[in-house]
Amino acid sequence: MSEPYQVLARKYRPHTFAEMVGQSHTTKTLINALDADNLHHGFLFTGTRGVGKTTLARIFAKSINCESGVSSTPCGTCPTCIEIDNGQSIDLIELDAASHTGVDNMRDILENAQYMPTKNRYKIYLIDEVHMLSKSSFNALLKTLEEPPEHIKFLLATTDPQKVPVTVLSRCLQFTLQKLTHEEILGQLKFIMDTEGFKYEELALGQIADFGNGSMRDALSLLDQSISYGNGSVMVADIKAMLGLVAHDDIITLAQHLINQDAQACIDFVKELSHKGENLTQALKDLSALFHQISIAQIIDNSGVSDDIKALSAQISKQDLQLFYHIAIHGNKELPLAPSEQIGLEMTLLRMLTFHSESHPQKKKHLS
Repeated sequence: MSEPYQVLARKYRPHTFAEMVGQSHTTKTLINALDADNLHHGFLFTGTRGVGKTTLARIFAKSINCESGVSSTPCGTCPTCIEIDNGQSIDLIELDAASHTGVDNMRDILENAQYMPTKNRYKIYLIDEVHMLSKSSFNALLKTLEEPPEHIKFLLATTDPQKVPVTVLSRCLQFTLQKLTHEEILGQLKFIMDTEGFKYEELALGQIADFGNGSMRDALSLLDQSISYGNGSVMVADIKAMLGLVAHDDIITLAQHLINQDAQACIDFVKELSHKGENLTQALKDLSALFHQISIAQIIDNSGVSDDIKALSAQISKQDLQLFYHIAIHGNKELPLAPSEQIGLEMTLLRMLTFHSESHPQKKKHLS
């Protein structure tokens, strides 16, 4: 019988600090503290979803409870390391604060904090989304955080540190995990695809990395979906069809219509996209990204810029480009308020044409 399928985000979850992607500022601090055996009793990991908060906490828990001793490089093979990796360690108490918001829940949990660990060096409380705790629960937690037993470690994780009381923040070492860069996510996606032996186009993985928006877990979930859609391969055409993306060449064409001040061509272009069922909101975001690339090409001499972008950068003034970008960003905010996506995108493009400088009035074409 074949093994059940394991999603990529779980299969490739890091088990050591060396396997972590990004977050070098946090891992360096934790590694130094572990190697010096200079351990605080409370740690707070903050950051957006999918950047490694819970993963770092579990690696840290493994590092301080590994049977080979406290170290930044846990063996990964002893019973304790295996139990933590499998989520079966009796001395690693993982809590979801969203489902344990009440003070009674917190009191019941902390009553056991006074007792020694069952088999490991430390008893570790890993509380995810800690900002969801009620005020009374925080007060109950605060007492234990103020005077913790030597065998207790608190690992707290949250996506919203502003909602965590200052009294709790001041008693923890706080680590702010940053969004992962496009290159970091893309590198991990390529590593996974190569390891799994799947075919892929790098541009397709780049689009997935962009959609991850700094979150490795979001990118891996989309990669899972893409592999299923492409039956074991990840290609640009499949990503475009799956996500309703507009081809890059089409976005270049739309930008050319705007620069030419051809209103009729812009309206016809949007109608065609809408007729094909394309994602118009994403099309406007892609247009904004293109304006950014053109602006960079105008200011910085970059030999790596494509010929299309170089050509566009020579046809539009810096002032008009900044205006177009500003209108596109605000148009994205207004799209949900428009009667329809199509109308919202059309009005945004017409606004760009309306406020375009009159430096080339002979090129301006009106709707017939």
